[in-house]
Amino acid sequence: MSVKTSQNSFLTTTSTPPRLDMSGLSAILFGHAAFEYLNAACELGLFELLHDTGELTKPEIAAKLGLEERAGDILMLGCTALGLTVKTAEKYTNAAPITALIDDGDWQRFKDTVAFEQYIVYDGQRELTESLRRNTNVGLARFPGTGRNLYHRLGEDSRLEGVFYRYMRSWSELANQCLVEALDLTNASQLLDCGGGDAVNAIALASANPHVRITIFEMPHAAEIAKRRIAERNLSDRVLVTTGDMFEDAFPAGNDVILFAHQFVIWTLEENTTLLRKAYEALPPGGRVVIFNSMSNDSGDGPLVAALDSVYFATLPEEGGMIYSWSQHEQCLADAGFRNVQRHAWSGWTPHGVIVATK
Repeated sequence: MSVKTSQNSFLTTTSTPPRLDMSGLSAILFGHAAFEYLNAACELGLFELLHDTGELTKPEIAAKLGLEERAGDILMLGCTALGLTVKTAEKYTNAAPITALIDDGDWQRFKDTVAFEQYIVYDGQRELTESLRRNTNVGLARFPGTGRNLYHRLGEDSRLEGVFYRYMRSWSELANQCLVEALDLTNASQLLDCGGGDAVNAIALASANPHVRITIFEMPHAAEIAKRRIAERNLSDRVLVTTGDMFEDAFPAGNDVILFAHQFVIWTLEENTTLLRKAYEALPPGGRVVIFNSMSNDSGDGPLVAALDSVYFATLPEEGGMIYSWSQHEQCLADAGFRNVQRHAWSGWTPHGVIVATK
């Protein structure tokens, strides 16, 4: 097992569940308000302001953000109580994790994730109880559009589609170093990226493996976004895009590696096994299948980000899905006929991992 260690220990995901006290229970009770403070601070530009200036007083912050005194009081009370900002004497600075994200170049990716939660996820998550009762994505009814799932409805709203694909690109970029490092493509020639979104992972893999040709298999509206991104990186000669439905249409032929990136958190385990069986049939002997997405612990107690992210998959995108455990994915692989399963864990603050198996 290969492990990628975060350079910032305060961003590392721990596997030990926290012991709950009344302070922690209160934080959960008012968790929606905590998130709204984070979103407001992101949209108002508070963290960039403090990073650029070093430290400011509350009146200075309010003035620079264009806020009245009361509004500034509310914003800084919340951000400081939550630990997002630190107050020393009368001046405020960013908390260490915020500074690290900005300094490491990951801040816009983090903000894209906040926007995704605010504008796409948040309202639908109110239906978690009913979604659990019915074992289906009841929250989709709160999302505008007529498509059969979230991804089809995104094609009906260009603004929300932009929010979603910026998030997916950013969420992948936060962790696809794990994919690039874990996936040895030395002896590979053709890789199929099923549901490759806007090509973020295909571009990363193509850049790291100049001898490999990649085909992205996507729905038509997403395929156009991918083509633009590929052209921007001058990779159109090695990264191709073809359209289709991964459940309904045959996989393109001639690939020795098939990648499912951020796909197997959407569907039921039975549907994941169906896709893996299709991959098995499409691969030559010795061909490999790759699962890249967030993973939960086999012990069923975390990590916390995996548990919280499962609410989205329970309520919105499709009828099934969650952040499944490593062992659940491995059982699907075995049921589909794959062998020689290898785990590659990532120890950063996002709970990503890679599983590679062979036909």
